[in-house]
Amino acid sequence: MQITVVNHPLIKEKMTRLRDKNTKPSEFRALLDQIAQLLLFEVTKDFPVKEVPVETPLQKTTGYALDISSITVVPILRAGLGFLDAVLDLIPEANAGHIGLCRDEETLKPIEYYCKMPNDKNAQVIVIDPMLATGGSGAAAITMLKEKGYNNIRFMCLVAAPEGVEVINKAHPEVKIFAAALDDKLNEHGYILPGLGDAGDRVFGTVVK
Repeated sequence: MQITVVNHPLIKEKMTRLRDKNTKPSEFRALLDQIAQLLLFEVTKDFPVKEVPVETPLQKTTGYALDISSITVVPILRAGLGFLDAVLDLIPEANAGHIGLCRDEETLKPIEYYCKMPNDKNAQVIVIDPMLATGGSGAAAITMLKEKGYNNIRFMCLVAAPEGVEVINKAHPEVKIFAAALDDKLNEHGYILPGLGDAGDRVFGTVVK
């Protein structure tokens, strides 16, 4: 199983509060932002840099800039939107694409209802979705991106289930997965256990968990 679980004390503490069923949407969103930014340090740690000159108030020295074409952040709608602002706060120069998927009730497979992407096909693409459960949506989103010509892709989530990790590993073995937690399993309804409930509902306050 190929996944990087960012096992940091600050993430562990914030994830505990995030899982709590009594955490209100406003606090849930704040914790989500904080965890997303902590995760992002690991997700981007191997991005190449180049030396650039910079002049401090005292003298000239050598600084660094990202040596990549561009960065595109792609939330899977709707829960992925809960990650987006935090990532753009830390990487304001990044572009944002959006992918919308829904489930066909007969085949149970994800189908595309929306996709809007920036034009730079050489960008480093970070797909974001709080939950990697069955892996169907994540794998489908990555497939869609590849079909449109994007290949430098990594996946960032809050909580992953082993079943979902295996699906993406099998369908897209080169895609790196980063998570704040790898949980036990899926229940019969496809929810992650112990999980944190429906991330989209908890972000937007549509259902009280």
